[in-house]
Amino acid sequence: MAEALIFDGHNDLPWALRQKFDSRVEEIDLSQHQPSLHTDIPRLREGRVGAQFWSVFVPSNMLPADAVVATLEQIDCVHRIMSEYPETFSLVDTAAGVRTAVEKGLIASLMGIEGGHSIDSSLGVLRMMRRVGVRYMTLTHNDNTPWARSATGEQVGYGLTGFGRSVIAEMNDLGIIVDLSHVAEQTMHNTLDITRAPVMFSHSSCRNVTDHVRNVPDSVLERLPENGGVLMLTFVPAFISNACAEHEQRSDDIRKRLGLRTGFHAGHVDEDEAAISEYARWTSQNPPPHATIADVVKHVEHAREVVGPQHLGIGGDFDGIERLPRGITGVSSYPVVKMALAERGWSAADLRSLAFGNVLRVLEDAERVANQQTDDDSMQNATVGH
Repeated sequence: MAEALIFDGHNDLPWALRQKFDSRVEEIDLSQHQPSLHTDIPRLREGRVGAQFWSVFVPSNMLPADAVVATLEQIDCVHRIMSEYPETFSLVDTAAGVRTAVEKGLIASLMGIEGGHSIDSSLGVLRMMRRVGVRYMTLTHNDNTPWARSATGEQVGYGLTGFGRSVIAEMNDLGIIVDLSHVAEQTMHNTLDITRAPVMFSHSSCRNVTDHVRNVPDSVLERLPENGGVLMLTFVPAFISNACAEHEQRSDDIRKRLGLRTGFHAGHVDEDEAAISEYARWTSQNPPPHATIADVVKHVEHAREVVGPQHLGIGGDFDGIERLPRGITGVSSYPVVKMALAERGWSAADLRSLAFGNVLRVLEDAERVANQQTDDDSMQNATVGH
């Protein structure tokens, strides 16, 4: 069971390379262990990663037009990784491509946009993103878009606007999977009301286990079987451990009191040095607690109780977070998680579904919906022409 391949829903290596190495892919030897990263080729192989959605993330506080350019630069980064290591990776954008890559012993590599700000409210940009290989889009990141509400954005009176519903319809037509990680609960429900294709949560966990706004409530999870979607459970400490979530909230409260920014945007602008020093003193006196593999297991098992094993996957968020649960050191650690579940009585078949099969099915189903729409359009055009 530890040997079962992994199809991971979310890895931020391109962003880590941008932040730490100015996207100089050619200067970073990913064929060797990279201690400043969670991801490198030896650990991908050790972790039995057979397919990976690489996030082409850029921050949601960028100006939208700048975000489009930066997202294309992130896509370029993925392409350059693929070109640098053709003996390891295969860039694909279909389920058939995933199967072919795996058969050849290559790591099937797909791309996902993390946040609708990356299309600047343009269906044309969305269509072009699909043409360059994007297969999912998270509707928001930490901030609202003009058409979709984020879980951590300002309180607004909508989940999806009329244009937001048009975005979902276009994504269905294109075969781009709708990713509901990061979005508000209302946005989740609004999407599930109208989507014709299965959705995914590329890196979220269960709100009924850890009460964090980024997690998915049971009222939404209960709708996944009918939709055919998949929840890809994550390793983010604050999402899986109540103690870590509480510490994160206390830390945010302290930062707000000191006039410092919080969350992902913390440290992205010039901030008062005295406030920074005071916050550093607080953190030294209040170090964050550790999440564990047992916390991961709690979320996976709760999700299985709610939706069954056919609607679960794994989205580690490696290289998108600073701290990892104890026992998880990077992309090499997937077998440890699988064995922890096996010790809890998970069958080999259910583990294979969790690890790989379920997200591949969602990818195939998204393609089926898109192909059906293409066939319907062709028939309509033929009828009109006749």
